[in-house]
Amino acid sequence: MKKVILSLLVVYISTTKIFADEGMWLPSLIKERISDMKKKGFRLTSEDIYSVNQACLKDAIVHFGSGCTGNLVSSKGLLITNHHCGFSQIQSHSTVEHDYLKDGFWAMRQEEELPNKGLFVKFLIKMEDVTATVLKSYNSSMTEEQRSSLVAENSAVIIKKAMKDNHYQAAVEALYYGNQYFLFVYEVFTDVRLVGAPPSSVGKFGGDTDNWMWPRHTGDFSIFRIYANKDNKPAQYSKDNVPYKPKKFFTLSVKGVRENDFTMVYGYPGRTQEYITSDAVRYIANISNPDKINLRTLRLDIQAEEMSKSAEVRIKYASKNASISNSWKKWQGETKGIIKNNIVQNKIEYETGFSKWAKDKPEYSTLLDQLKTLYEELEPYSYATDYLSEAINANEIIKFAGNIYNALLKESKSTEKNPALLLSIMDDFYKDYYQPVDKRSFIALISEYRKNVPENFQPEYFKTRMKEFGNIQNFADFIFSESILAKEKSLRGYINDTSCISKLEKDPAVEMYLSFNKFHNDNIKQKYDQINKKLTLLYRTYMKAIMEYDKKRDYYPDANSTLRIAYGKISGYKPYDAVYFNPVSTLEGIMEKDNPDIYDYNIPQKIRDIYKIKDYGEWEENGTVPVCFIATNHTSGGNSGSPVLNATGQLIGLNFDRVWEGTMSDIAFDTQMCRNISLDIRYVLFITEKVAGAGHLINEMNIVR
Repeated sequence: MKKVILSLLVVYISTTKIFADEGMWLPSLIKERISDMKKKGFRLTSEDIYSVNQACLKDAIVHFGSGCTGNLVSSKGLLITNHHCGFSQIQSHSTVEHDYLKDGFWAMRQEEELPNKGLFVKFLIKMEDVTATVLKSYNSSMTEEQRSSLVAENSAVIIKKAMKDNHYQAAVEALYYGNQYFLFVYEVFTDVRLVGAPPSSVGKFGGDTDNWMWPRHTGDFSIFRIYANKDNKPAQYSKDNVPYKPKKFFTLSVKGVRENDFTMVYGYPGRTQEYITSDAVRYIANISNPDKINLRTLRLDIQAEEMSKSAEVRIKYASKNASISNSWKKWQGETKGIIKNNIVQNKIEYETGFSKWAKDKPEYSTLLDQLKTLYEELEPYSYATDYLSEAINANEIIKFAGNIYNALLKESKSTEKNPALLLSIMDDFYKDYYQPVDKRSFIALISEYRKNVPENFQPEYFKTRMKEFGNIQNFADFIFSESILAKEKSLRGYINDTSCISKLEKDPAVEMYLSFNKFHNDNIKQKYDQINKKLTLLYRTYMKAIMEYDKKRDYYPDANSTLRIAYGKISGYKPYDAVYFNPVSTLEGIMEKDNPDIYDYNIPQKIRDIYKIKDYGEWEENGTVPVCFIATNHTSGGNSGSPVLNATGQLIGLNFDRVWEGTMSDIAFDTQMCRNISLDIRYVLFITEKVAGAGHLINEMNIVR
């Protein structure tokens, strides 16, 4: 086994001789890329990027709330991320009387900064290749179950050792489908307060229409501050906490960007699948994405209609709507990109070449046939799983039924009672719930489920209910009229202790949740997981095989929400015949789109006033203000809020999106089409100073002019 690991690493290192902008590279191994980075303009060293011996760029970056990235920009713990990353926090503090979504929020003193329940940020302390230790005592005669057990046991020992005598958190993550393992050690801070956010007419300018599109004019940023105890260590929220003093924070450059300038994105990309086969891509593009898009379209249309009628409903559903629509539009672009760029056919051709090479190699000769067979077996189970997620558990009352029931079940088995948890779950749900939206969505989604999911993948409970009620409308009337979960006051009086759990199991909404999920667990999930485990095992071998077959290709581990580096250059692109997009957008584009009659394009009057007199201050360039730019960096979900750095490691922007035509980059990266979209740091500073009047925040920052 040691020979296999060594072979993998030798192949991996040898492939770094061929360079391209594609890739999400591990910081601790970035020394293998430095020569290429310097050829493209980078001026720092690998130690400046990642080091365990000195403060470096990694120490100015946080994993923000597990789904985004953030940047430290002052010695007082000031942090900038995207507006959409902080959206749920902004929304949670908003009311009809204090509508921070509509009007923005700016704390003019630290005492005014707002704490955020459940929000945390993580600093990476170190990462380390622990493959040999994780696979210690492994031998090829072991079954896959024995191997998995060994990996879990050895990983637990590694994690325990990494967390001994300190306050850190640690995790061991598999890379290359388990051919390699890395330890990640983090310091986690939980007192993170909202400092500033522009109104949604800036932070979400263009809304769903402009999402994933270029040119873009969205001021997608929000500002937070990390607090620590007096020893600068993590602590729960307390008025006695003080601003965190970071090891490193970014210097901001306002010198601007030019085409072909070097750029680097340093953040936490969520998930990519660069090495999956043509069968997997075909399912995504032809079946999974189209059905999920359809289901989310139904929900979004209903929400949009109800939100347009009421400011209260708009606030309640702003964060939910944004969350639903983000993947909805991404899936559309991804599907379009896969088809336009012939990704399935390209993979088939690649696999044909691989099969010829592997024909006389017993270890690899049947790999693709085995993968194809497994994908054929998996397809109906994946389809049913998609519909459980997007058509059943996507209903708010059903999801809530699961949350409240599972919390009660856990409470009933625990010796330590926590009634505050139940109240918190209810508070969080009802604060942003509007039953007419949920009921209309329920009817639409369940109708699609009944029509599209084969009967043998539907629970008997559902088929019985359909015979009983005749149609979805009657079924919905029953759920929403009879369930106590649809009646907030009644539920609060009902749940006074855990003895009500047996009664709650008979509640229509809870019964539906339990029936669907039990059926899924008993009849679908087990098979779904079993096939996926086999796929992962085969991909481990396939990964090793293609590294031997295609030694000129660049290999990097798929994204898995761990810290990565991507680098490239400022560059426009040509998405269609006779169309070329420049790489920089400006305030002029905002004024061209400005429309007081359309919510997503109704900019603050203050910007109109500033534009009229051209009072741009030092953020002006060529008579306007730069807003966004695009580059060839390879990014994914999770890179939102990531720092975009110049050749000397200075912050020039915030990554927040990709161009629609290139969203297939999670599956296949095209250097001609894939572009990441970033917010120019000068627009952040322009809004902060000129529109918000929060110049005191800029005074905290180190700016190179």
